[in-house]
Amino acid sequence: MKKALEELLSNENARSNLSNLRAMIKEPKAKRTLAKMLEGKHDKVIEFLDSEDAKTRRNAALLIGDLQWNEAVDRLYETYDKETMLFVKSSYLDALCQLEAESLTDKLHDKMEGLLATELTDETRKHVEEELRAIRKILIKYEGITRHSFKEDGNNHDVVLITNRNHREIVRRQITDGEAKVHPLGVLVNTSEIGSLFEIRTFREIVFPIHTKGLISSDPGEAGRALWEADIYDILTSLHKEDGPFYYRIECKSPMDLEARSRFTKKLGATLDNLSGGRLVNSSGDYEVELRLVANKEGKFFPCLKLSTLEDHRFDYRKNAIAASIHPSTAALMMTIAKPYLKENAQIMDPFCGVGTMIIERDKCVAAREMYGTEIFGDAVTMARENTELAGAKVNYIHRDFFDFKHEYKFDEIVTNMPIKGKKTKEQQDKLYSDFFDKASEILESKGIIIMYTNEMGLVKKQLRLRKEYSILQETCMQTKSNFFLLIIAYEG
Repeated sequence: MKKALEELLSNENARSNLSNLRAMIKEPKAKRTLAKMLEGKHDKVIEFLDSEDAKTRRNAALLIGDLQWNEAVDRLYETYDKETMLFVKSSYLDALCQLEAESLTDKLHDKMEGLLATELTDETRKHVEEELRAIRKILIKYEGITRHSFKEDGNNHDVVLITNRNHREIVRRQITDGEAKVHPLGVLVNTSEIGSLFEIRTFREIVFPIHTKGLISSDPGEAGRALWEADIYDILTSLHKEDGPFYYRIECKSPMDLEARSRFTKKLGATLDNLSGGRLVNSSGDYEVELRLVANKEGKFFPCLKLSTLEDHRFDYRKNAIAASIHPSTAALMMTIAKPYLKENAQIMDPFCGVGTMIIERDKCVAAREMYGTEIFGDAVTMARENTELAGAKVNYIHRDFFDFKHEYKFDEIVTNMPIKGKKTKEQQDKLYSDFFDKASEILESKGIIIMYTNEMGLVKKQLRLRKEYSILQETCMQTKSNFFLLIIAYEG
């Protein structure tokens, strides 16, 4: 670092040394070291903004931004304003975004209006799009985005309820208003009562399909045109009280590698922004709309919109979660499947309760009388208690190993999301299931049941072959790829 800086200050190999110094200060400690070495020498670096070499000007601007030299704000803008090389202009703006540049917002608005009115050519398109994106990033930093309020307009809209692929029919049967049919992503519903759908707990989220003429191309330019020519903007304006601009990010679910996906979404966003004339704004940091693209096997995309303005309060209680936590919609779906076996006012035990999701959703499906949960991870117990209070339920959580648990009366049901194997050996996992069924025999009432979520079907069946008091009443595949099952197991002790 010292040599590169000495050469730079001596005006030797300025372009490469500016670039090298930027690469050297990726870590905060290195950045602090360089900042100290440059104390009192800022002007010598700022002078490189006047270099005859465009790449030197670019590298100087970016280094100034990296080091957050706020005294260079006006000079950076002046250099940007007079810059003639299009490929450099966005670099000045990227630097300004790291500085205190709020005083420039009026000028940047004027710049943006001028750029939006510019007729683009194949040669200028990429650079102008980068410049616009950089300007918007600065403006959003200081002005935020235009916020919108969701409204139901009384008209019928198509929505897709994203749900477990194996059990779309269960969700479809719960639709009481509007037409519903299964869809590759879940259940497609045409309804004027979107809010009423949140009475159903068995789907993960709601998205709005964009009615393109077919699946959209993997070519970003074609994809952007297809989206704008469809009803993307009509959906947004009809479902919100306020007009645009609507700020969105692109979520691309595709087997493309990260770099290819990044290139695709960047070009698609630029195309859509330009075609919309600023009514749609691609903003990965602050947004209200997620433009979701789901690829099929041929690489074409089904497009839909996820709106953060449409509030979903079904699982507000789940404030806390850990890595092993089950999604509440999955827990709710399992309880709906198990409902014919659930007993009202039952006494229930969750031996590996985590943050409480399984037992809370069990209680919401059919009201219980007494609920207990054990968990060896103390932080999870604290989280479970908070979640349960938010859910308006009452569960007795105990920070204890289930196998050491004692209770004065027995339970009607055990509800459990079994621990996954992780780093345990096959023998250790086998012993876990053996100990589990032994302990269940101690605490279950005769005619009690176990509602079990597991990906160890072989171990379960092995243990049940050794125990005549247990029998499987129902087995339901929940996740085909990962081999997770919901089991309803009867105890005849």
